[in-house]
Amino acid sequence: MANQVSVPLYLDLLNGFEGWLAMEGSEENESVLQLRQKAFEQFKQLGFPSRKVEDWKYTPVQPFLQEPFEFSPVAVQNAAHAAINLEKAYIDGLEAYKIVLVNGKFQSALSDNNLPAGVTIKPILEAQEEPAFAQYFGKVVNTSKYHFPALNTAFFSDGLFIEVAANTVVDKPFYLVQIYTGNKNLFVQPRNLVVANRSAGITIIESIVSENPESNLFVNTLTEVVVKENAQVNHYLLQTAGKGFRQVNHTEVSQKRDSVYSNYTFSLPGADLLRNNLHVNLDDEHTESHLYGLYLVADRQLTDNHSFVSHLHPNCQSNEVYKGVLLDKGTGVFNGKIFVERDAQKTNAFQQNNNLLLSNTATINSKPQLEIYADDVKCSHGSTVGQLSQEAMFYLKSRGIAEQTARRLLVSAFAFDVTQNIQIPALEEHINNLIIQHIPAEQELVKA
Repeated sequence: MANQVSVPLYLDLLNGFEGWLAMEGSEENESVLQLRQKAFEQFKQLGFPSRKVEDWKYTPVQPFLQEPFEFSPVAVQNAAHAAINLEKAYIDGLEAYKIVLVNGKFQSALSDNNLPAGVTIKPILEAQEEPAFAQYFGKVVNTSKYHFPALNTAFFSDGLFIEVAANTVVDKPFYLVQIYTGNKNLFVQPRNLVVANRSAGITIIESIVSENPESNLFVNTLTEVVVKENAQVNHYLLQTAGKGFRQVNHTEVSQKRDSVYSNYTFSLPGADLLRNNLHVNLDDEHTESHLYGLYLVADRQLTDNHSFVSHLHPNCQSNEVYKGVLLDKGTGVFNGKIFVERDAQKTNAFQQNNNLLLSNTATINSKPQLEIYADDVKCSHGSTVGQLSQEAMFYLKSRGIAEQTARRLLVSAFAFDVTQNIQIPALEEHINNLIIQHIPAEQELVKA
C-alpha cells in the first residue's frame, strides 16, 4: 500500500466506516453488507493511488483529495441551481426518456415516469430484491485490483439499477442527466448496474453537468454493465462539468455471445480532473466492442482516459479510436491496452489514439499497448501527436475563410473520425456545436 499520510481523507474513511455503515446500511441485505465489508478491507490495503502506481503515473490524484469533504450530500440543496444545471444539459431535438439524478439521487419529479414495457429502473438501494441485482451486483468488477472501485463498493449510497427484459428493444434512448451541486465540498459515490438480457437493445446517454465555483465536488462513479447473448448496448458519456468538479469514472463491462457493446466518451473543458476507466471483457465467442472517445482539454485541466479490452475467447473483435485536442496548459492522458488470451484465436482488434496540440504549453501522454498470447490474430495499435497544418490554414484563408472559422473547421475535421460514429443525429449536432464553442477565436499555432 502506498503511503497515505499525505491524504487525511484516507484516515477519515477508515475511522468513519463502521459509524457510516450503521447509519446508511441498516436496511441492506446480508450479501450487500458482506460485499461492503470485503471491499472496505481491500481499500484499506490499496489506499488512494500515488504516481508510483503505473496506471496513475501521469495522473496525480492525491492533490485533488486534500480538502475536507462531506459524505452525505442532500439530494437537492438548491432547487434553482439544479434547474439551471438541468437547462445546461438540454439537447435540442433529442427524443428520449429523461431520467434526472441530483448528487446521485433519482429525482422522480424531474424525470419521465412513463417508461416502456420491459424496462426496470430503480434507485440502486431499492433494487436489492431484483433477481438480476442478486446475480450481477458486485460480480462484474474485481475490487481487489482497483482503488476507487473498492472505495465505491464500500461507501456507495446512490445510483441506478437498469434492466431490460429479454427480447425488448427500447424505441428511443434513455437520457440520464447527472447533476452535481452543493454549497460545500462533497464526496459523492454513485453506483450503477445495467443489465441487458438476451436479445435486448438499449441506448443510454449519460450527461454530467455541474457548476459550483464556490465548492469542490469529487465524484467516484462505478458502473457495471452486463450485455447478455445477442444483446446490444450503446452507451454515450458526455462530460461538461465546470470548474471545481473532479471525477473518477470506472465502467466495467461483461459481454456474452453475439453481443455488441459500443461506448462513446466525450470530455469537454471545464472540470479540474476527469479520469475515465473503461474495461470491456469479451467473455464469450463472437462478441463485438466499439470504443470511441474525444477529449478537449483546456486551462490547467487534467483528462485521463484508460481503457482495457480483454479478449478471452475466439472469434471476437474490438475497435477503439480516441482523439484529443489540447489547449492552453491542459494535460491529456491516454492509456489503452488490448489483452488477448492464449485461447482467443481469430481475434481482430484495432486501437488508435491521435492528438492535436493547439498550444505550446499543453501536454499529452499517450501509451497504446498490446499484450497477445494467441498466434492467429489481427491486432494493431498506434498513436500520433501533431498540430494544425500551416499549409491547410493558409489554403483556407486564401479562399476568404476567416482564421477563426478555419481553425474550427480543421478541428472539426480532426474530430470527425469519432463524431461520425454517433448514431443519434441530434446528439451528433450537439457535440459538434460544443466542439466549436471551445475552440478559441485567437490562439498562436504550435510551432512545428
